[in-house]
Amino acid sequence: MNKKVYLDTNILLDFLDETRKNSKYSKELLYQLTLQNYKIVISEDMITTVFYIDRENTRVLNFLKNIVCKKWSISEFGTETIGVAIDLSLKHNLDLEDILQCLCAKNNDCQTLITNDKKFHDCGIKIETAESFLAKVR
Repeated sequence: MNKKVYLDTNILLDFLDETRKNSKYSKELLYQLTLQNYKIVISEDMITTVFYIDRENTRVLNFLKNIVCKKWSISEFGTETIGVAIDLSLKHNLDLEDILQCLCAKNNDCQTLITNDKKFHDCGIKIETAESFLAKVR
């Protein structure tokens, strides 16, 4: 079984900010993924996005330095993926960031993309919320 998952930006934000609606699911998700030895993949742009949104928090920087950079796989999009994502966004009026994340997950052979977005573009990879993924792995 491929135990490689891709996390959307909102999973990290929910994990780091306890005031967000899905915080408890994201915390449990990261715990279970670690406990069950899943390989976690994110895109490199998430690091700047997460920091930009929560830049006053040194805990974010420590999390990025000590967990993300040391234990997770950080992937780049690359020019080809960006071009495909832009074309899909233009053609179907889709959210560019979501398409980039989905294509990045697919390009990295992830089993599942986990997001707390309810409307996420399907690019041919399984998409689940943290809550639904947890229901299957607990």
